[in-house]
Order: sequence, then C-alpha cells, then structure tokens
Amino acid sequence: MGIDELDGRVIELFTAEPRIGVLEASRRLGVARGTVQARLDRLARDGVIRGYGPEIDPAALGYAVTAFVTLQIRQPGGHDPVAAGLAGIPEVIEAHTITGGGDMLCRIVARGNADLQRVIDLVVAVSGVERASSVISLATQIPSRTLPLVRAAARRTRNGPPEV
Repeated sequence: MGIDELDGRVIELFTAEPRIGVLEASRRLGVARGTVQARLDRLARDGVIRGYGPEIDPAALGYAVTAFVTLQIRQPGGHDPVAAGLAGIPEVIEAHTITGGGDMLCRIVARGNADLQRVIDLVVAVSGVERASSVISLATQIPSRTLPLVRAAARRTRNGPPEV
C-alpha cells in the first residue's frame, strides 16, 4: 500500500494534532473536507492508521524504568500461548517474535529496579518461558516514531521507486 504526498500531509497533521477535526484539517491542507475524510477512511481501512488515541508516557504514570527482555521459550508450545500469558501482565507494553539468540523480545516498564525484578519474575513464570535476559534502558535517544517513515514513503511515491 503506497501513500502519496497528500496522505503524508494528512497523517502528519493528525499525528501532531489528533483532535483537530476534519473541517479544520481541510482548511489547513487546502483541500475539501470530503477529501480529508476519504483519505482518513482509506488509510484506516488499509491499516496505515491504526488509531487516534492519546500517546501515553509510562514515566508520567510512575513507571520510570524501561527494560528490554529477550525470552527463550519452549518450542513445542509455540509463541502464541506465551504471548497470551504476557498480555496478562500490564507492565509488558510490547512483545515481538524475533530471530537471533532469543525467541521473543519484550519492552517492559517498572516503577524502579526492585519493581523490575517483580515484573521479570512474572514474565519468567509465564508457561513456556524458559529463560529471560534483560537490559535496562538508560535514556531514550529516539522515541517511537513513524513520521519520518511516512515522509519517506510519500516522497517515494512522488519520485518513483528507489533505484537498485
């Protein structure tokens, strides 16, 4: 699914100001209200836009520690039961099946180092998890972002596919 320059501008505007409203967005973008609505509907239908909810900072909720935990899991059970067990732990805020030395990578948050131990104990207690290895994030150098990717995708559509 490709996006064009207008799609990119719509996404960028709604990312910066998610409560802007379609009418105000159409005014700022210089296009018809129906055009903005149609673009939003298509982008949502195609899965490019996944939601319009607020972005939450775990540290502001008291979860000052972020850690990345690599899990090794029992292969016969598979990843799905482990993921279901991890989903029951509120401090597990992401989990990905991975390649390499581990089987799954989780981003977890905790209130402090002692609380991190508690959360890791919960993670290791999930049926199917054999071992966990963790690293603590000291600082976020580049926060989770997608706008540079949106801009690059919109440019690629305008300029044609990259040369190989």
